[in-house]
Amino acid sequence: MLERRTPVHEDLIDHLTRTTTLPRNEAVRVVLDVLAYFDETTEDYVRRRHRELKSGGLVNADIFERIAAELPHRAVAPPELSLRQIRRIVYG
Repeated sequence: MLERRTPVHEDLIDHLTRTTTLPRNEAVRVVLDVLAYFDETTEDYVRRRHRELKSGGLVNADIFERIAAELPHRAVAPPELSLRQIRRIVYG
């Protein structure tokens, strides 16, 4: 799926190879990684961040607050979620 997008972003890949020391294959990988990051759904983001923060030793109350504070700063911010909605995404 992601490889299909590469030709659409040839100008970005060319720009990266001109303005950085990245070889073309690395520039392609970076562009594909960034696209995959921004393709992440809100639910996937919430679950991933919960796992990351939990593994860092935080407790759920702090995790849910932190995720709620992070969501508006996503590239395409989702609608505001309550702590309860975030909890429901994580635990169903």
